Amino acid sequence: MRTDLDNQVLNALPQLKGDRFFLIAGPCVVEGEEMLYEIGTEVKAICDRLRIPFIFKASYRKANRSRSDSFTGVGDEQGLKWIQEVGQKLGVPTTTDIHAADEAAMAAEYVDILQIPAFLCRQTDLLQAAAQTGKVVNIKKGQFLSGESMGHAVRKVIEAGNDKVWLTERGSMFGYQDLVVDYRNIPAMQNFAPVIMDCTHSLQQPNQSSGVTGGKPELIATIAKAAIATGANGLFIETHPNPAIAKSDGANMLRLDHLESLLTDLCKIYDAVRA
Repeated sequence: MRTDLDNQVLNALPQLKGDRFFLIAGPCVVEGEEMLYEIGTEVKAICDRLRIPFIFKASYRKANRSRSDSFTGVGDEQGLKWIQEVGQKLGVPTTTDIHAADEAAMAAEYVDILQIPAFLCRQTDLLQAAAQTGKVVNIKKGQFLSGESMGHAVRKVIEAGNDKVWLTERGSMFGYQDLVVDYRNIPAMQNFAPVIMDCTHSLQQPNQSSGVTGGKPELIATIAKAAIATGANGLFIETHPNPAIAKSDGANMLRLDHLESLLTDLCKIYDAVRA
């Protein structure tokens, strides 16, 4: 049974097809055209079989890196064009993250949803610029904020003239190098907007001495199952055919060949909870 928040998602993106929780999935960053299409095609096929609405995700540029020599992207325009082409070929909506107000209009020419990174969720000019594009604005909850406090971010978008706003839970800082997920944040944030659970970034282990973020991908299924059981409207899962060689966030991505079995289990939980 769909909730009012589920219907808000469908109204914002009528092209979404399926009748369960929706999935935002793809690689962390654009590494190449062939890789993007390979991942998108496989995820789309899985979601079609399971009747899960699918949104393709990739970052056209990684602005938040621990080390200056880390891979950041293939070039803004090229990365955005490839994301757009994958969406058009597969017939699915697309999303990418933006990092500054002057990026909003540029990215909006290529994607359907603008994602606001967690560390930037309080940046008023960034939220307003994203809102003014008319695109869906997906705001990730800051690792330093409560779910209740995200109401202020939602209001900034709405007051800028855009009511198509979603929120994403991605964990809270626990010490210097770990995150924990407080599932009370899902119903708390649903007082303001549909809520997505970021099942991969919430398992990051940031601030490692090597300058490369660690992670606990073996717990992705645990995070995802709990999120569906507690009523999340959607899931965010970064995936890659071989996370060990991924150019960003490989330590906490899901192997692409593990995705279908996980989603199959999640559909059973969703159907039981929503019955």
